[in-house]
Amino acid sequence: MARRRGTEPGPATISDVARRVGVATSTVSRALTRPGRVSDALRLRVLAAAAELGYQPNPQARSLTSGRTGCVALLVQDVTNPYFCGLIRGTQTQLRSRGYRHLLVDLENNDEIEEAALAELPSAVDGMVVMGAHVSDDRLREVARRVPVVVINRELDGVPSVVVDTPSALEDALQYLVSLGHRRIAYAAGPKPSWSSRKRWAALQGAAERLGVTCERIGPFSPGKLAGAAAADAALHIGVTACIFFNDLLAIGALKRFAERGVAVPGDISVVGCDDIFGADFCNPPLTTITAPTEQVGRTATDMLLARLHPGDAETAALPERVKLPAPLTIRASVASARPAQAEPAPPRPAAALGETVS
Repeated sequence: MARRRGTEPGPATISDVARRVGVATSTVSRALTRPGRVSDALRLRVLAAAAELGYQPNPQARSLTSGRTGCVALLVQDVTNPYFCGLIRGTQTQLRSRGYRHLLVDLENNDEIEEAALAELPSAVDGMVVMGAHVSDDRLREVARRVPVVVINRELDGVPSVVVDTPSALEDALQYLVSLGHRRIAYAAGPKPSWSSRKRWAALQGAAERLGVTCERIGPFSPGKLAGAAAADAALHIGVTACIFFNDLLAIGALKRFAERGVAVPGDISVVGCDDIFGADFCNPPLTTITAPTEQVGRTATDMLLARLHPGDAETAALPERVKLPAPLTIRASVASARPAQAEPAPPRPAAALGETVS
């Protein structure tokens, strides 16, 4: 507690911190909420004084004086999907370093919940990072006119975006399968509203045509392990030798279904996932997949949003409005050479007489 002149001991205020450091209260505010606007040395002095005095910023008071809440929302489709762990961590780390609170919103792959969140949140937060939105482009643009927005894995004119280049990576995966002798391959698509699933399918179609092989689309499927069983059955029904799945959860669910049906992976069918989530490397067999840099995605998207909230900050001024991050193919044990087609059985030969040599 700090004892202020003429008062009883009470909670330390920003004025107490300013007096201790010998600067204006506005400078302390910048050091705590917009560190890019002050020197590192001054920011460290302010932080040390705040810690010594026990000063805790009041978010409500800051909101009333600045018109801002100090809170940024991250919207994800399914918080139980391990794909989002790195994304959440990257976003949270960047926001904490800039003095913002982090509001995580799970949309539960539910369009009604998504619509309600997009309607309500703009008046409650300073900005939003939106991952895998299902709403239309026009609806997202409307939201972005109300509050700064950055979208992930979707490109939208007028709205900053970070995209993982999975379409190019899946082209690499297809070429790898072709090099192993696969000529008939399936793509198990994600949800119908998914922008990234449509882009991946378009890339695979173009690559298949260039390589002279067949790539058939099955689905769409919900992006979870339970839907993987249906995707596996569909792939077996059309008789492909390999299947590329929209994400790792679908692929892992398919691995379980293949095992239940006595189908060997990769002996009978090769499997490729997408995302490289936690667990992809120790499922049975370990999954060949596209490795998405999710934590980097979260950090980049958050920096792009902060650039919108604080124009002119040196830390974020150089960021473009669109960023595309590469995603390498990680090869593990779920892919192997295509099993060669079995030759037609030869017609039966007459039995040889005793002692006759059959050549």
